[in-house]
Amino acid sequence: MKLVLGSFCALALSASVAFAEMQVALGAPWDGKRVPKGQQCTLHGGQGATPPMRVSAIPAGTVMLAVEYNDKSYAPLSSKGGHGVIGYPVKGNTADLPAVPGMTDKLPAGIRVISKARSTGQYASSGYLPPCSGGRGNDYRADVKAVGADGKVIEKVTVRLGRY
Repeated sequence: MKLVLGSFCALALSASVAFAEMQVALGAPWDGKRVPKGQQCTLHGGQGATPPMRVSAIPAGTVMLAVEYNDKSYAPLSSKGGHGVIGYPVKGNTADLPAVPGMTDKLPAGIRVISKARSTGQYASSGYLPPCSGGRGNDYRADVKAVGADGKVIEKVTVRLGRY
């Protein structure tokens, strides 16, 4: 009985160490409460870019962070990267994701558009669509996914970007 209990405790301890939860911190001027002035789409007078983020406790085996930007208040763009999906190559267990410009697929070296925003007409974008609700208080969030070399998602965490 002692051997079984000892093996169980060792297994439980190793499991808790192996599954540290990924964490995301927004960089200034983003605070997770309100979309900063100027970070909205050009249709509403902004020159929006993705928020800079520091991601820590990235799981082993992650080669890319895929960030899906969503407007949770507007059903057509509320999930699976409605405002675009941007891929950032990573190495190690911490990464600083720089702000990248909205409305374009021309991004800094190594960073790429995985899928453009699903918006259409005057809201169409070839990459990330910055918040574009006209200041009605829509809830913007990002799903940050750790992706392995095989293309499978290892872990996902959602971060609130703010309301606009």
